[in-house]
Amino acid sequence: MEGGLSLFSKERLLVIAGPCVVEGREITLRIAERLQRICAKRPVRLLFKASFDKANRTSVASYRGPGVDEALAILADVRERTGLLVHTDIHERAQVAEVARHVDTLQIPAFLCRQTDLLLAAAASGKPVFVKKGQFVAPEDMKHAVEKVRSVAGHGEVALVERGTTFGYHNLVVDFRSLPIMRRYAPVVFDATHSVQRPGGLGHASGGDASMVPVLARAAAAVGIDGLFVETHEDPSKALSDGPNMVALDALPALLDEVERIRGA
Repeated sequence: MEGGLSLFSKERLLVIAGPCVVEGREITLRIAERLQRICAKRPVRLLFKASFDKANRTSVASYRGPGVDEALAILADVRERTGLLVHTDIHERAQVAEVARHVDTLQIPAFLCRQTDLLLAAAASGKPVFVKKGQFVAPEDMKHAVEKVRSVAGHGEVALVERGTTFGYHNLVVDFRSLPIMRRYAPVVFDATHSVQRPGGLGHASGGDASMVPVLARAAAAVGIDGLFVETHEDPSKALSDGPNMVALDALPALLDEVERIRGA
């Protein structure tokens, strides 16, 4: 693939992990440093993830972040102090240039995976672009998102992210056939935590069932993936976004070890 940053290899699983949203400087740095220690002991490559702005919360009253400028400064600080690669999502074309200055990779949210101008702008940044499969999109249709990114000269790597498919109201299911189908077009990351989300399931916010995260992660590893996406927190019950489907930092090492054993087999 084009671009200077190569994220994927057969030897090392890419792990995208971090809190759902930037909650503050101290806690974000603590989580990043803890993740760095966890992943340094394992044959994985870590990409630290936190949203600088959660623009797609269920309620207007829900926490979105500390503010765009402060959140981007915190992500830049994580990058500088830990040396980790940093990943965040973008929601508007106008955000791309500024956000790309502070992070290493860009994510297109699932709801926006068909937004051509956003995809083209992300590709034009030269950063690797991760496109989440919309909960309403067939896996074979994601080839068009890949083609849009690759149509831009100088684009970085492009990868697809599976995060479940809408199944009635407030529920998602994972069709594991989507993983090999999408791997025809680009590397595939399995988002184990958003796949157990129950969108809008709490009425004012999304719910989820974190107990199912290891189950789905093991299944995805058996089918075949290039990366694993896991939102994590010191105490998911106190997380300011997506707590019900998060993995506690204390539980993450065992999950990564299980996934690696299955991949090795």
